Parts: sequence; structure tokens; C-alpha cells
Amino acid sequence: MRLSLKVLAAPAVVAAVSLGTLVVVPASFAGEAEVSQAETYADYSMMFERSAGQFWADGQPAGQWAWNPQSEDGSHISWGSPETWPPEMAEVFVHDGDWVLLEGWHDNGTFYRLEVDTEQVGDGNCQNMRDLPTDGGAQRYARWTIPDSAYCLKAWGTIVEESTGTRIDFGHTQTWSPPARCSNAYYQGQTCIKQWESWWDNNGSPGSPIERRLERDQYLARGIGMAFKVVQFYPRPWSADLRFDWTW
Repeated sequence: MRLSLKVLAAPAVVAAVSLGTLVVVPASFAGEAEVSQAETYADYSMMFERSAGQFWADGQPAGQWAWNPQSEDGSHISWGSPETWPPEMAEVFVHDGDWVLLEGWHDNGTFYRLEVDTEQVGDGNCQNMRDLPTDGGAQRYARWTIPDSAYCLKAWGTIVEESTGTRIDFGHTQTWSPPARCSNAYYQGQTCIKQWESWWDNNGSPGSPIERRLERDQYLARGIGMAFKVVQFYPRPWSADLRFDWTW
């Protein structure tokens, strides 16, 4: 997901590999927690609640997020600075069967629509990958039902800026780890799922090879939500912890 302007340079997604090179980050997540098979991505992300949170870094607010459910199956999440809230940016997510789909995001007065050409799923080490059917539409972002083992998702495709028709090539790779105990600087004794992601694109250089823009870990806490803990590896080392969460 896209975090604050300080954290992300690419929208909503940040887990990708180049078309020719796989970037693998170990998905070690010590201390597995008990989890009901009925748990879903919504239990950790809080996507169908009017929920919000603020994460801090270096002793000060670094960013804020808020979910705004649109229907039984769809929800928008905004990321931005607490000082200039509300932001223009809002990512569009949809629950479809056993998947959470990312359709795109609103920003800069337009909509950036995803057209996915290739998608794959495999184990937590991004091995044993198999193709998933795709029709040039939204990206499979995460499994809806929380599995008891790690898994990997890869997607390649195009971002279409609807106001201008500009097309940006992208690649996105994620690994999702099963529930485990987690804590940050402000909350203790929680249960989280962990997302590692890497985002690549050729924004600003249409037709050129995609380049890595972002790589990070993000922890989502059950009943609390997004950005419980963020550890960014690229473009520079950086970390943040959720300090406040609320409903609105």
C-alpha cells in the first residue's frame, strides 16, 4: 500500500520484481500465532470499517491512512500527511471471491487504472510459481482468506492515466506471511500478517525498462489495521510505527 509521501514514491503497491530479475527477501516471521481459518484480510486491514491510523518516525508524525468503505465489496483507502488531510489520493480495492483486487487509485484529479497482463502465485520463497488467469483488469493484491502458510504474488502490466492516456509499465511482487505475534514502539502483544513488496515501473520514461522504486516490509495488525510497522529498504532505509488508531 502507499504510505506517506515520505515513504512511498509509487502508489498503493510496493512489491515488485523486474521482468528479468527476481528480488527475494526472506519472509521470516518468528512466533506463529493461532488463527482461525475464518479470518480474512479485512480482519487485519480493517478495509470494511471507517478506520484510520497515524504512524510516526523519528518522534513525529510521518503519515496517516483512512479507509472509506463504498459498498459491501469495495473500499477506498487514502494515504497522506496529517498536516494536509484529507489528501486527493485514494486507492480502490474490491473483494472478489477469495481475492482482494487493486483496481487503481485516484490522484492528481484523475484515475490511474491497472491493466494486468500477467499474474503468478507461488510459495513464500517465490518458488513453484504458476500462472493465474487474467483479462487485463485489476491486480490480485492479497488472498481474502488468511492462509496458514506464506505465499508469493507477482504481477506485470500497465498503469493507464485516464485523463491523458499515458501508459506506464509496472511490475509488482509481494510475499504475504501468516499471522504471528507482533509489537511496535507503541502497541504490544498484537497479531499481524506481514507483507513484503517491491515496486518497479518506468514512470517518466515510457518504453524504457522498468526500474525499482520501492522495497519494504509492512505489518498489518488484527483489529487495528495498516502500517502497524513499516521497514523500508529502498530507496533509503527508513522505518515507522503506528501510534494512533481510531474509527470515524
